[in-house]
Amino acid sequence: MYKKGIYRIEANERLTETVWRMTLTGDTQWITAPGQFVNIALEGKYLRRPISVCDWDKERIVLIYKVVGEGTAQMSRMEAGRELDLLTGLGNGFSTRNDARRPLLVGGGVGVPPLYGLARQLLAAGKPVEVVLGFNTEKEIFYEEEFRQLGCGVTVATADGSRGVKGFVTTAIAEAGLKFDYFYACGPLPMLHALYNAVEQDGQLSFEERMGCGFGACMGCSCKTKYGNKRICKEGPVLEKGEIIW
Repeated sequence: MYKKGIYRIEANERLTETVWRMTLTGDTQWITAPGQFVNIALEGKYLRRPISVCDWDKERIVLIYKVVGEGTAQMSRMEAGRELDLLTGLGNGFSTRNDARRPLLVGGGVGVPPLYGLARQLLAAGKPVEVVLGFNTEKEIFYEEEFRQLGCGVTVATADGSRGVKGFVTTAIAEAGLKFDYFYACGPLPMLHALYNAVEQDGQLSFEERMGCGFGACMGCSCKTKYGNKRICKEGPVLEKGEIIW
């Protein structure tokens, strides 16, 4: 179930060269799980732009997005006070209803944002949370300190070795000797595939980077599972590791 509403931009600030954080005020009651997304109506665009929710409370939604095309470039130029037409409460999001005692959160690039609200919920439930963040270079890193301020243990990996562990998130997990019994992951498809193959533990993977039209109509985001093909925009973006056929 989703809800259409008008939301006001409270702030729109740059985090890195290409990544921005937008805070909006409005009705958030339809957002029920970390990892869900909103669809934003943009001028001159027939299809709404899907953006994952980073965090939310009773009055605000925090979105973090990367400028990758004309639509997100249009968003980066928006100023505080502007109103936007959003559909909220989309997607299944991450499920925190499991018996995991030591969860591991793994984020790659623009896949990092949905894990922030998840970390906050897991910590509130009294669970120790370890986070691994993967980026190409040091200049691309964002939200490392925000996770630390929540109380998470944080390990950073960069592909070029400019910060933290040199390599990918799977390298960082091994080198840091992280102990966990369940994982949550969101990021580029190669990262998710590598994690799927390298980690024995069960977990949930968010394929939010593959969201296309935002409604599952184009089938471009279809993933093969034991229960048939699932559309990330419709039946996702989160899938259980055990159901994915890769």
